[in-house]
Formats: sequence, structure tokens, C-alpha cells
Amino acid sequence: MELLSKVGRYEFLSEPFHCDYSSHLFMGHLGNHLLNAADFHSNDRGYGMNYLMPRHRTWVLSRLAIEMTEMPKSYDKFAVETWVENAMKYFTARDFKICSASPAGEEEKVYGYGKSVWAMIDTQSRQPVDIFSINDGLISQYIETEKECPIAASSRVKMSADAQLVRTIDTYYNDVDVNGHINSVKYIEHILDLFDLDYYKAHFLQRFEIAYVAESHQGDKLNFYMEKVGENEYCIKVTKSMQNSEKDIEVVRSKAKFIKK
Repeated sequence: MELLSKVGRYEFLSEPFHCDYSSHLFMGHLGNHLLNAADFHSNDRGYGMNYLMPRHRTWVLSRLAIEMTEMPKSYDKFAVETWVENAMKYFTARDFKICSASPAGEEEKVYGYGKSVWAMIDTQSRQPVDIFSINDGLISQYIETEKECPIAASSRVKMSADAQLVRTIDTYYNDVDVNGHINSVKYIEHILDLFDLDYYKAHFLQRFEIAYVAESHQGDKLNFYMEKVGENEYCIKVTKSMQNSEKDIEVVRSKAKFIKK
């Protein structure tokens, strides 16, 4: 079988209804485009969802960090480049570059970069799966170590007992994804909704990190705890309250770093 290039490039449109009040793409929709690029890249190369689902396997996002200098504007055509930087038995590291979809000869604009960590699980047992057991370890032939992704990987988000409960929400049909749990991008949207419109008018979201600790499902209540840890820098923890249970379980940790406009 002839191997494809290690780096995939996929073009997207910054649709106006996916943009905020300033006509710039929402971070949540950018996150969706990154995950779509990852899906296209892995499917094209034989270790994606099309191969996994009939075998009761799936990829789940464990960590994501996005760092931007600018967001695409309404109607901008942009490209997401993605590649696998590293693969271990139970986790793989995937990088992203977000840039203009420039015609040949035009100077490329780089909007930002992303770093992610993924695990593979058995959809029935929900237990980790050896990534190299899939398609004779094909992913190992697609590891790209030369291409640069010049942002820091996700940090371990540390929170103190001073973190304040700032919101509790219910979960519904539109929160649930193909894996049957709360969609990873929905958490991003819910977290970024903790900051109001006036805050976004004065600040640009420069870096966003999120780590997924446990699954939550439709019907769970999500509790959002926030702590300011620096100038325009916030840590957020999300716990779930399940029906018929008094115990809260942590599901997500996140960090948002803004800069003043």
C-alpha cells in the first residue's frame, strides 16, 4: 500500500453564522474544524473512525491547547494542517497549524497553532486500547517529527480551594456526540460563555487549554468553578452531578489566557 504524506491539509470557510459579534470565528467552531481535520487525516490514512467503529473502537480527545494571534474573519478561507507528532501505546500527540488558504504565490498568514493528545478506547468496555494493535500499527508510519509546532503543550492546570462555583447547567440532546457522551467542543463553548460580551470586547482569547478527565452524559448537571491565576488568566474546573448521586465527579480542567485589545 502506498503511503500518503504525513501532513494533511484541509480547507475550511469561516462561515458568518459561526462567527461572533466582531465577525471573527468562535473558538468553539475553530475547535470543531481542528477535530474535523484530525478525523479526515486519520481516515485517509487507515486508522480513523471509518476503520475503528466497525471494530468497536474510537478515538477520544484527552487534551487540547490552541494558541492564536488572530482569528479568521467572516468568509475567510483558511486551512488546517495536521500531523501526528508522537504515538505511544495508549496515547498519541497530534499537532495543528491554522493558516490562510492562500493561492500559490501569495504570502501565507498564520493564525495560530494547536496541540492535542488522543486516546483510543473500546466502545463497549470504555477501556484503553493499544493504538499499535490497529491495522498492524499503521500509525507508526505516519509520525512526523520534523514539522514545527511552536507552542507549549498543555500544562497541568492546578486549582486551589479558592475556586468559586460560578455556574451550573443542565445537559441536553445537542450536547451529546457520536460517542454518546458530552461533546468535547460543547465544554469549550460552555466554559467560554462564563465570560460576558463586554469582556470579549476588551480582551482577545490568546490561548485556551482543556483536559478531559472523565465522561459525562445527557442528564448530568455540569458545575463550573473558576479561579483567577494571573492578569487576564483563569483556571476553570468542571464537575458533574449525576442523577441519584450526591457525589460530584471532576470531568474537565481548563485554562483561558486573554490579552487586552
